[in-house]
Amino acid sequence: MKRAVSISIGSSKRNKAVEVTLLGEKVSMERIGTDGDMEAAALKFQELDGKVDAFGVGGADLGAIVDGKWYTLHSVTPMVRFVKKTPLVDGGGLKNTLENRAPAFLDAKIGDYINSRGRKVLVALGVDRWGLSQAFADAGYETIFGDLMFGLDIPIALHKTSQLKMVAALLMPIASRLPFVWIYPTGEKQEKRTPKWGKYYAWATVIAGDCHYIKRFMPDDLQGKVIVTNTTTPEDVELFRRCGVKYLVTTTPVLEGRSFGTNMMEAALVAASGKGRPLSWPELNEMLDKLGFEPQLQELN
Repeated sequence: MKRAVSISIGSSKRNKAVEVTLLGEKVSMERIGTDGDMEAAALKFQELDGKVDAFGVGGADLGAIVDGKWYTLHSVTPMVRFVKKTPLVDGGGLKNTLENRAPAFLDAKIGDYINSRGRKVLVALGVDRWGLSQAFADAGYETIFGDLMFGLDIPIALHKTSQLKMVAALLMPIASRLPFVWIYPTGEKQEKRTPKWGKYYAWATVIAGDCHYIKRFMPDDLQGKVIVTNTTTPEDVELFRRCGVKYLVTTTPVLEGRSFGTNMMEAALVAASGKGRPLSWPELNEMLDKLGFEPQLQELN
């Protein structure tokens, strides 16, 4: 059996292990959280390096790709400094392959519902999910990208992907060197919710992006909204249900009651492939097509 392990600086409360079969290959998938402790994560990577078939970097990204340009997150790279043998992915491949399919999936499954309420999407952090952001723009959605608001607490909404590219070019070289905990909730902070930017949640028909960012500032009233995200636990789903969310779309499959992060799923695909290296985007798309992977829709209210 192949083994894929996601080591995350997120909460250990979200740990989960499952076994799946991918293209005839049995794969053990395990998520290990270190409650915000980046050095503990580094040591766990060191302990398992060469002993598992693929690593996922959870709760953080090694960098971001915006319109083909790579921005390294320098504050995260020390976490993986001990990895020498096991292939390592942070989910960026699936963010630019599997997640791109979400807008078309929405049109196919609940297009009439979305059109009746307006094709308007709030992407919590567009730089983190360029593929998803571009796909919504290409699908004719009015867009708001919350990067400045959600990431840096600057009260400016971005409305175009061209603005997103400009902000990335200007700010990523600086933001990428800030302590990671300044820009992303880790450990127990992932459980804290402080409603903010409510008018943008109210404006949107679809709210998309990283689950922690969506929850971090979301209001109690999300009546009729459509959430597009991943890494959802049963507790997350129940929270969305209580807040009135109509539909929840997870871009990664739901396995034993929860959807794993893109890093975990990509690591599982790398393990199943047996190639011993990260997969290219065309290789990922080919595997996704063979597996029949697509986003999953849950009607919550």
